[in-house]
Amino acid sequence: MIHFSRVSKHFAGKAVVRDLDLNIAKGEFTVLIGTSGSGKSTTLKMINRLVEHDRGQITFADEPIEKFRAQDLRRRMGYAIQSIGLFPHWTVEENIATVPQLLKWPKAKIRDRVTELMELLHLDPQQFRKRYPHQLSGGQQQRVGVARALASDPEVLLMDEPFGALDPVTRATLQQEIARIHQLSGRTIVLVTHDIDEALGLADRIVLLSDGQIVQQGTPLEMLTQPATPFVRDFFGRSDVGIKLLSLARVGDRTRRGESVAGEPVLASMTLREALSVFVARHTEQLPVIDDNQQSLGVLHFSDLVAERENA
Repeated sequence: MIHFSRVSKHFAGKAVVRDLDLNIAKGEFTVLIGTSGSGKSTTLKMINRLVEHDRGQITFADEPIEKFRAQDLRRRMGYAIQSIGLFPHWTVEENIATVPQLLKWPKAKIRDRVTELMELLHLDPQQFRKRYPHQLSGGQQQRVGVARALASDPEVLLMDEPFGALDPVTRATLQQEIARIHQLSGRTIVLVTHDIDEALGLADRIVLLSDGQIVQQGTPLEMLTQPATPFVRDFFGRSDVGIKLLSLARVGDRTRRGESVAGEPVLASMTLREALSVFVARHTEQLPVIDDNQQSLGVLHFSDLVAERENA
């Protein structure tokens, strides 16, 4: 869907992105990650022409992006950023409806779309529709920002450090919402982050950049278990790879089906890394497991979790 071919970008004579070759498939959740100054945000902004590339070619839907008017291209690509950028004197509804209004959607269609997105992002329409940004928490503002980026049902969602300013609990909740939206919609998402755990938890494919070039790309599992260079190994943390690998598997993957044990159950959708914390907090070696419908599935044994880590 999006293709970079030997793309470069310079600022003040210095190459920020150098001869970049990158293909982002339709429906894929791609995460760009790297150290500060690696070129990840510049790469993202070149996709919707917020930054124009100097050399090479970028195509979207098999067309060079310069063939699109910049505003038309951006209306096909939702854009969410850390600073959110909500209009302070507009209500939540008006902020979310920004692009549909520019596209002259019928009022009833806009209202229905706003309601749909607010419900999707767990913002009660009756409670929040007429509020202003200053009346919202940081997490609520960020939800409105994501809703606005999705309002015109874009083909691509671009996200530049969207949760960086949030507290860890709110950040984790919104990460789960974005993962759920991707699963429900199958929309192409490109996210920039410096948070390794965020990348591992969300990405179908991780692209690690350094000095404006791709060092390695692959699935989260490949990046952890098959690092191409010592830099990649160190970037993802050679000392705690086992713990990170636990975050890639779910409790349901290791549950012994049909067994039962007393205690407060955990969800099969929980990661093994999260389950490790529960084991430690409860000082137990067995946890009952249920599915999303609260139906019993079986038991997770601490020994199986440890074996999984040791085999990683």
